Amino acid sequence: MIEGFRKLIGPLQHRVAMMVSRAVIALVEDAGGRQTLQMNVLAGEVMTDVERFQNYGMTSVPQVGAEAVLVCVAGNRSHPLVIAAEDRRYRLKALQAGEVALYDDIGHVVHLTRTGIVIEGGGQNISITGAPQVVVTGGDVVADGISLKNHVHAGVMGGDGDTSGPVG
Repeated sequence: MIEGFRKLIGPLQHRVAMMVSRAVIALVEDAGGRQTLQMNVLAGEVMTDVERFQNYGMTSVPQVGAEAVLVCVAGNRSHPLVIAAEDRRYRLKALQAGEVALYDDIGHVVHLTRTGIVIEGGGQNISITGAPQVVVTGGDVVADGISLKNHVHAGVMGGDGDTSGPVG
């Protein structure tokens, strides 16, 4: 009787065991409407054309060698989906509870800390593009220790007027 029960639930047990796997990213294709991956899954198992789901408003292209959580719908290995990708080689560490960071593999970071927002350019320029105006409210902008709010140039009238022309 027990043997018959094992034979009956064996296929179900196998499908459940195959539903979720860890995998390593071997290749990323990001040109189309959906990102697809080639994955190294179980010993010697390679999956291709694996769709990667990403949160709305956020997108990334993980490096080869990053790890992923692979879900096979209903345990069907012919329908794999990646629901998360992580790369411990570049992940920021020691954030405080509640903090959030956006980062990449070359040192660019936008870190929402408990005391403010820190932007790290990774040794490269930071650009704001496509904005007809940049507005700073509630404080000062300081560049290399010089206040843009309180800095005065000779020959320029103070105030809210246009300082683009000669002082009259």
